[in-house]
Amino acid sequence: MSRAPTISFQGWPGANSDMAARQVYPNAQTVPCPSFEEALAAVHDGRADLAMIPIENSIAGRVADMHHLLPESGLHIVGEHFMRINHQLVALPGASLDGIREVHSHVQALGQCRQWLRVHGLKPVVHADTAGAARMVSELGDPGIAAISSRLAAEIYKLEILATDIEDAEHNTTRFVVLSRDPVRPKPDNGPVMTSFVFEVRSVPAALYKALGGFATNGVNIVKLESYMLGGRFNQTQFYADVDGHPDDSGLRFALEELQFFTRNFRLLGVYPAHPFRRDPSQAAVDA
Repeated sequence: MSRAPTISFQGWPGANSDMAARQVYPNAQTVPCPSFEEALAAVHDGRADLAMIPIENSIAGRVADMHHLLPESGLHIVGEHFMRINHQLVALPGASLDGIREVHSHVQALGQCRQWLRVHGLKPVVHADTAGAARMVSELGDPGIAAISSRLAAEIYKLEILATDIEDAEHNTTRFVVLSRDPVRPKPDNGPVMTSFVFEVRSVPAALYKALGGFATNGVNIVKLESYMLGGRFNQTQFYADVDGHPDDSGLRFALEELQFFTRNFRLLGVYPAHPFRRDPSQAAVDA
């Protein structure tokens, strides 16, 4: 873009998605949204150029509902970003860890700090997002209530950090995808590329085996494959997949042709450069 983009994200200012957007686009104007649906709609309706959306975490797994929302959004994945997540326990100035009764945060953040909270005997309370929890603590004025948030949120809402980096695992990393109204495909043979798509199979023996056989015979690596129930029916399943390669590469082109022969409702979600983290985990950005 010739100008700094506007980027929508779910949560209040200081959320991890806000930080991820600022890392990838340092001069961007970030647009907080109350829900993932609203963040996607902001791009679809032209109120934002891009959306920064978390899709999975190395501890807590996939972000609920995102694989249902992405195919229906009408948007395209144009990039990915891996960010090392460091969670801080934040509270009012003057509060002490011994006086904390309960801790509020997003369900993913609470899950990523589950063991730490249990060891310290603190009650977890689910909130819509991490930065929103920090904002609530600031507004409530109760020194017995804390939040799990980022350092940026603590700074924005003028809270003290009572405990640093309380996540249960050092590898705590979140993968974000960047979404746009229009597809932006990288050129073939210009570095590692990821291709993401969804498809459905009939609930019959060997349906998935036949659908995926072309990836094996054409030497295409399936990096991620997840299934999701559709419409509350146990016999109808949608699959989400990330694979190595560009659709213009002969191997992936043949694999996708064979896949579509055995499936229905195939939808390409995006073709985008692979983040350096995939080759070297030390390349994850840090949310400092």
